[in-house]
Amino acid sequence: MRQTNEQRRCWRNAWYGLSLCAAMGLTGCQVDLGGQTLPSPYYQQDDIQYFPPGPEFMLTKEAAVQKEFSEDQAARQ
Repeated sequence: MRQTNEQRRCWRNAWYGLSLCAAMGLTGCQVDLGGQTLPSPYYQQDDIQYFPPGPEFMLTKEAAVQKEFSEDQAARQ
């Protein structure tokens, strides 16, 4: 018994749909869904990154150089 073109198209679309769902499920991408950023399925296997807290004022070196320059200018006068 031969399948009609419509039946073949139905099976082909079902196969494509299942393949697409499987590919999306296996990629493990980060998803933005309804305003939430959801992690990938592999977030528990990711390496833990730790960034120690830095100074509250991010320009401490520049501020120190400017202060030293202004003190040097005041000492010269």
